[in-house]
Amino acid sequence: MSYSSLKLPIFLIISSLLHAALGEEIICENLPTSMCAFSISATGKRCLLETANVAGEYTCRNSVVEVEGIVNHVESDECVAACGVDRKTVGISSDAMMEPGFAAKLCSPACLDYCPNILDLYFNLAAGEGKILSFFLFSLHAYVDNFFGILMKY
Repeated sequence: MSYSSLKLPIFLIISSLLHAALGEEIICENLPTSMCAFSISATGKRCLLETANVAGEYTCRNSVVEVEGIVNHVESDECVAACGVDRKTVGISSDAMMEPGFAAKLCSPACLDYCPNILDLYFNLAAGEGKILSFFLFSLHAYVDNFFGILMKY
């Protein structure tokens, strides 16, 4: 395994340890809006970017959506890029799943293997709307792996 393939996991581990070592508790309302979307507070609730009363202004607040097993987490820029999500996402919505190319990014090994927070969010959004995202993602992932395996033979 090359060093470049280990950079993201090493970054995520060090980032998590740093938050724990510093004893920082994430409070959504105290986060800058540029870090709000895809963050999880110390209480395990998702942070929510919302439009403020002033045009063009945003605020960050706690949502009622709880995340199981993840607290005090600010999503890394690497995961945001790997999964094809946008830090300027207002609210919590499955609209991104309809964007062309979104599924391919969400199904990418960089997202599937290293970004459980974003996957958890979209799996739960899909489930709440009666969609079976996990079947779609893993079927697409297996198809792509198989396709590239066949290409490598030639």
